[in-house]
Amino acid sequence: MLKIITLKIKFCKMKKLTYVFLFLVFCSMNIYAQNEDEMKKWMAYMTPGKEHEMLAKMVGNWNVATTMWMAPGAPPEKSDGTMVCEMIYGGRYQQAKFNGTAMGMPFEGTSLTAFDNGKKVFINIWMDNMGTGVMYCEGKYDEKTKNIVFEGTMFDPLKGKDIKFKEIMIQKDDNNYVMEMYANDDAGKEFKTLEIIYNRK
Repeated sequence: MLKIITLKIKFCKMKKLTYVFLFLVFCSMNIYAQNEDEMKKWMAYMTPGKEHEMLAKMVGNWNVATTMWMAPGAPPEKSDGTMVCEMIYGGRYQQAKFNGTAMGMPFEGTSLTAFDNGKKVFINIWMDNMGTGVMYCEGKYDEKTKNIVFEGTMFDPLKGKDIKFKEIMIQKDDNNYVMEMYANDDAGKEFKTLEIIYNRK
C-alpha cells in the first residue's frame, strides 16, 4: 500500500513537472515569436527604401541660383552659390551643404532630409548662419505632380513668433531641380518668398 501511495505521489509530481515544462516551452515560444515579430518591425523601420533612393538622386555637386522676395510685390534679390549633397548613415539621410551670399553677406547653411519609414513622411531640417534656430517641415510625395510638398514652421524675428511656410521640391530631371517656398503675408494671403534653381555641375 505504501509503495502504491509513493508511486502516486511520484506520478503527480511528474505530471506537475510536465505541465510546468510545457508551460515554460509555450512561454519561450511566445517570447521568441514576439521578439521575431518586433525584430521584423524594427528592420522594416531601419531599412532604406525607394524614398531614400529618390533622395540619393541629388548626391553630387550643384550650382545654385536663388531669388528671394521679402514681401509681395517687392523687387527680387538674386544670388548665386553652390551645394554639395551626400547620403549619410548608410543611405538613410540626405545632407546638403550650401555656400553663397544672401543680402550681400556670406551665407552658409545645412539641410538634412529624411524619409521616416514609420510615419511615412519626408522630414526636412534647415539651419544656417542667418539665425540661431532651425526650420522644420514634413511632407509627402505627390504622385500626380511628382513633387514633394513640405509644410512646416519657422521663427520670424520681425514678428517675434513662429510662422507657417510651404516648400515644393520639383524634380525637372536628375540634373535639374527647383525649390519653391511660400509664406503668408499680414493679410493671410500666400505669396512666393523664395525660388532656388539647382543645376548639377
